Amino acid sequence: MYLILTQVTVGENEGIESALRRFKRQVSKAGIFADLKRLRHHETPIEKYKRKLQQRRKARRR
Repeated sequence: MYLILTQVTVGENEGIESALRRFKRQVSKAGIFADLKRLRHHETPIEKYKRKLQQRRKARRR
């Protein structure tokens, strides 16, 4: 298991709402919620296969 840190620096005249919105966007972009969901629940072999297949497709597009 690995640890992903997401950090947002708040500007002097920036509101907390916009900083929180940026933080949420970074967390979702990094895939942290997906990893947490995957680690918390049992993953069947077919689900694992589909996830790996989707990752390969995504990597191939880049």
